Amino acid sequence: MTFQIPRLDAVVAQWRSFARNDQVVLSALALIIGAAVGYGTIGFRLLLGLIQEVFIGFSSHKVATLAAELEWWHVLLAPAAGGLFVGLFLKYLTPGGNAEGVAQVIEAGSLRGGKLTLRRGLAVATVSAASLGAGASAGREGPVVHLGATAASFVAQRFKFGPSLALTLLGCGVASAVAASFNAPIAGVFFALEVVIGHYALHAFAPIVIASVAGTIVSRVHLGDFPAFVLPDYSITSLFELPAFLLLGILCSVVAMIFMWSIMFATDTVERTPVPKWLRPAIGGLGVGLIAIFFPQVLGVGYEATDDALKGLIPFGFLILLVIAKVTATAITLGSGFGGGVFSPSLYIGAMTGGAFGYVAASAFPELASSPGLYAIVGMGAVAAPVLGAPISTVLMMFELIGDFSVTVAAMIAIAVASIVTHQILGQSFFAWQLNRQGVSLKGGRARQILLTVRARHIMGDDFRTIAENSSISHIRHLLRTAPHDHFFVTDADGHYVGKISFSDIRDVAFDTDVDTLINARDAARKVTVIEGDDNLERALSIMDAAGENHLPVVDNDRNRVVIGILHHNRALREYNKALLSAHAEEHDER
Repeated sequence: MTFQIPRLDAVVAQWRSFARNDQVVLSALALIIGAAVGYGTIGFRLLLGLIQEVFIGFSSHKVATLAAELEWWHVLLAPAAGGLFVGLFLKYLTPGGNAEGVAQVIEAGSLRGGKLTLRRGLAVATVSAASLGAGASAGREGPVVHLGATAASFVAQRFKFGPSLALTLLGCGVASAVAASFNAPIAGVFFALEVVIGHYALHAFAPIVIASVAGTIVSRVHLGDFPAFVLPDYSITSLFELPAFLLLGILCSVVAMIFMWSIMFATDTVERTPVPKWLRPAIGGLGVGLIAIFFPQVLGVGYEATDDALKGLIPFGFLILLVIAKVTATAITLGSGFGGGVFSPSLYIGAMTGGAFGYVAASAFPELASSPGLYAIVGMGAVAAPVLGAPISTVLMMFELIGDFSVTVAAMIAIAVASIVTHQILGQSFFAWQLNRQGVSLKGGRARQILLTVRARHIMGDDFRTIAENSSISHIRHLLRTAPHDHFFVTDADGHYVGKISFSDIRDVAFDTDVDTLINARDAARKVTVIEGDDNLERALSIMDAAGENHLPVVDNDRNRVVIGILHHNRALREYNKALLSAHAEEHDER
């Protein structure tokens, strides 16, 4: 057997083929995106610190301690001044006038082929940094995730990737952002897969791991190898207290639902007010500042207070007050239009809830209960998981933060129970709830979104004819002989829809001239359901199926009932199939 040296052109061809492989390209881009998002995370923190220096007077993360030394009017007005800046920025520099977050990243991944705009991401990051720097009660992780996702989407669009590859790169940006924020690469990977990607396929897993590790390395090089929270060395006192963690999970699910409901309630209340949209954050800032006069721990991200709760340094009664204060302040913050996320507030509220529960457990079973700080750790994850809709990545984050298997088991119990209870009652995470309230449903993916976005007026036909309600049978008979179709819509003198007539409706009298003067179009018309012009395709098809009709009138709206078109069942199905095929072709046309 002789060894043959490969021809140079064959080697070059193999390397070219290797370099053009999607996975190779994705892995290289994942490394670049991961590092870039890691630096973006650091840049966001620096910007937040600079803005905090302007509004509050210091850039230290010990906001609660230093804010307690400020004059009361300074604490009151700083969030209001920041809110005024945010409102004006959103009005004049941000299309739509709304701050975005993780919910919009999920929507882009599920329904828009992973498309986000970098300009929007930079604007949202600026608004969120200004909000948090001025003392608004929210989280910094959501804006960073949004920024990372928009950066990844920008790359995907420049390379003209299809939806599948674009979604993978979107996950790379998200994973790097979470990993760099918490120094938790495993949690970053699984948060991206669990919340944004929606699956754990190998073709997405490998690039996301690379991006997450890259973001973590950048964070560790510049910020140090420290977790988000430095925790004492806790351990479970007895296995007999495991049922207590189950009860804590139930309590945390209730707290999580109250937290989510409070934000929605505040949002609805603010939207019903006549206050101009640009002025709402300033007024909301006054509310946050008023709370912060008595509880400076609610200002900003709140990691200092969370850290104190995890170390067991906050007394029982004050823990309860801080839960109420933080829920209220965060609801006012997000409801009034500030930028920011719910990640940090849910960790804060969970830590306070768990710590308070730990005091109760210790008083009831002093020899069996662990430290309140340990319960605070478990509660932190048990509130965050149902709010984020990410139980798996939350468990992994807890493990990375704690590093103790027995404590992680306790966290797993509470997180599982809290997630199950919340899902059974609400059936969705905070992000899905946000999207549903905006009329965006993730159920059914892109296929169902087509049904929800296509309107009847977009696909209706004009091959219809209206006849006056007082038209005689002889006139209808003439129309049936000459018209290319056999269905007509009857209208009154004002043009309002009365009913539908087809040959089958009048076949018994169609050729009986004796009734020509006795029956008119109104008498012969059959009442059928109408479709409004703004009804989506899903509703239109549902109405047609329920009515058993192949042709239905489309009216402008249900109030005036003026006929503007006709919707044919076969055309509606054809349009739906065409859109599905187009989406399917985009997904497989990767480059």
